Amino acid sequence: QVQLVESGGGLVQAGGSLRVSCAASGRTFSSYRMGWFRQAPGKEREFVAAISRSGGSTYYRDSVKGRFTISRDNAKNTVYLQMNSLKPEDTADYYCAARTGTPFSIRESDYDYWGQGTQVTVSS
Repeated sequence: QVQLVESGGGLVQAGGSLRVSCAASGRTFSSYRMGWFRQAPGKEREFVAAISRSGGSTYYRDSVKGRFTISRDNAKNTVYLQMNSLKPEDTADYYCAARTGTPFSIRESDYDYWGQGTQVTVSS
């Protein structure tokens, strides 16, 4: 089992950058494929990005490609989401999630563990 705690959210102006982090408990972090999801007010939660166990493979939703970068540091049990060129439509609660299955997935139901979320607000 793994516990996930997100941090780093906040208020940023459009065009700015923010990095959110997700710290995992336990000694088996490197065995999990990790993902970031987000949920905007009044909308369903949606996939943002995913990363393989080693960090060598990543996958993004189209609307964030070229702007967001997912990465991980297995020695620090942490996964990151670097967000650049932020837009007001990126405003949401951002959640990290861990998946034990293979391969990495864009579906919420494929993830086994979730953090509590961190709020990101992009002002225009």
